[in-house]
Order: sequence, then structure tokens, then C-alpha cells
Amino acid sequence: MKSVKFNNQPQAEFFNTLRKRVNQHFKDTNTTRYGNSEMVIKTIILLGTYLGSFVIILTLNINAWLLLPFALLMGLAMAGIGMCVMHDALHGSYSKNAAVNKIMGRSLNFLGGSAFIWNIQHNVLHHTYTNIHGMDEDIETKVIVRLCKHAPVKHFYRFQHIYVFFAYGLMTLLMLVSDFIKLFKYHKKGMVEKQKTRLSSEYLKMGIYKVFYLFLMLGVPLLLTSLALWQVLIGFLVIHLTAGYILSIVFQMAHIVEGTEQPMPDSEGTMQNAWAVHQLRTTANFSRDNRFLNWYVGGLNFQIEHHLFPNICHVHYRKLSEIVEKTAAEFQIPYNLKPTFAHAMQSHIRMLKILGSEPVEVKAATVA
Repeated sequence: MKSVKFNNQPQAEFFNTLRKRVNQHFKDTNTTRYGNSEMVIKTIILLGTYLGSFVIILTLNINAWLLLPFALLMGLAMAGIGMCVMHDALHGSYSKNAAVNKIMGRSLNFLGGSAFIWNIQHNVLHHTYTNIHGMDEDIETKVIVRLCKHAPVKHFYRFQHIYVFFAYGLMTLLMLVSDFIKLFKYHKKGMVEKQKTRLSSEYLKMGIYKVFYLFLMLGVPLLLTSLALWQVLIGFLVIHLTAGYILSIVFQMAHIVEGTEQPMPDSEGTMQNAWAVHQLRTTANFSRDNRFLNWYVGGLNFQIEHHLFPNICHVHYRKLSEIVEKTAAEFQIPYNLKPTFAHAMQSHIRMLKILGSEPVEVKAATVA
């Protein structure tokens, strides 16, 4: 795996100042950096909605079509669990107790995903190399979707701002299979061994979790209800398309919007900006004043604060955002904020149009 360095000493004072102010905030307010009662209540609501809806589907003897709203609820809760519970837990910010973080983080394994894969893709690659072509898989070209200006252009990408919204819902469904492929890819890069484990062991654990999940979601309804296989499959699709669509949209509006940069390292692998400044230039916030979104998306609408302080629970980001924005202004660093969800969505669509039509920008690098 190639090496990229963030080395801009003149910019180091920004993060030093910001970190002192954030630490002082927690000291002055006498609050924990981890989850609090709000986080516990949110976890109970989301897990209760997901599991409760599933129990209703298994026990309520009514017309199958009337069960679809409960499948939709499961999808909504599944996305919420991923954004709020699992996300913070795998960052180690859900609780001060490492065991609690580990248990909550593994909730992803029971939703069809892999906590091990997510940790590498998200914590190691995305958070370290945000929006860097060839390093951050979140902006990697997904066959029919071009998310990076440094990737080759294909003629059909000019329609991606239309058809991509039909593909976004497939995110969690594809995860059921793509995790196996990613595991081998990370092994080839030596990243599995860096996690102090073996490829065979992770394949075995992943296979067991995936089979158990599919048995739970498909086998159990067939065994305990009168639902036909096609009816169970429709419900399964509703759950995953709902969750996948929500997760995709929220993730994209943090990094694929106007004002976010996609810088590349120089010939020696050094980035122009220090790591903290890089995070501000590649990340955007949206809907800061929308209290429902603040609650539901687990602080992912405060991506700037999350990228700067991933070890702080998301329930604190709203207050921290004022500190970050003020400090960024003092150091003349851009703070990319889309005021509403609609503004962020419109910006994402415009960005998809630009990325779908602009020429390749890496000719010089190719010649070199």
C-alpha cells in the first residue's frame, strides 16, 4: 500500500488551538466525551424499533401487504443503528468501556455487514485519506458512478445524476457479497495482518455471521409464518433498499458536494495541507439546525466535527461545531456548511453532473 504524508508545520497551530478549545469545553461543562443518557435512549429506540417490527412481522397474522410498513420501519431503524450506534462504537466513542464499544460495534454483523471490513474501509482508509483518489474507497468509481474527478470519464456518466438514485438503494444488499471481495483485497495489501488476525479466520467468522443473518431474515419468517418465499424476499428487499438509500444519501452529502476538494499528493507522496486542514477542505456539514436529522443520522451531518474528532460521541457535535467554525474562521480555513438538507441534495446533484462530464485530469501524471 502506497504511503501518503500530511506534513505542513505552519498549519499545525490550527489543530493545536482547536483541540485545546474542545478540551476546555468538556472541562467547563463537566461532561463526558463519550455517549450519555441521550445516546442510551436513542439506542433503545432504534434497536427496539428494529427488533419490535421484526417480532410483529413474525407474529401478526394479517395480510402480507399490511406487513410491508413494518419492513419499512426495519429499514429506517437499520440505517439509524448503523449511523448512530455501530458508527460511534467502532470509533470507540460510544462508551468509555472498550467492551461495550466492541459489542455495539458488532451490531453491524447482525445487519448483514462486517464490522471488520468496515473498520478498515472507514476508520483506516476513509478517515485517514479522505477524498484522496486511490486511497479513499468512498470516492472510488462504482462501475456506473464516477465520484472522483481524477477517475476516467465514460460517456454514460453524463446521466449519472439521474440514474444514480436508483442504484443508491443497493448499498447494503451489495455488502452481503462485496465484503468477501474486500477482505481478500485488504489481505493482498497487507491490511488484514496489520489488524493482528489471519485471512482464514476472518473469512470463517464472516461466513458464519452472513449465514446466520440470512437464516434469521429469510429462514425464520418461512419457518414461523405462512408467508411465501416471494413475500419474504419482497420484505427483505424493502428493508435493504430503505436502509441502503438513506445511508448512501447521507454519506454522499458529506464529501461529494460543491466546495469539497479532492487533492492529490505530490510526487513524493506529501499532501499540501496538514491532516486537520485537509479534513476541513474535503468535508461538508449540512442541516445543522435540523433537530430530527441531528438525532437520526448520528451526527453524520456534522462530518467536519466527526472527521476532526472521531473519538468524540456524535451527541456533542452540535455544540462543538460552533467552536470549530469560529476557529476555522480565525485561521482563514473554509468551513463548508450547507444550511438545509435540500441545499445539500441540490449541491450533490450538481456535483454528480460535473463529475459525469468533466475530462480526465491526470494526463500529466500518466506521462510522468
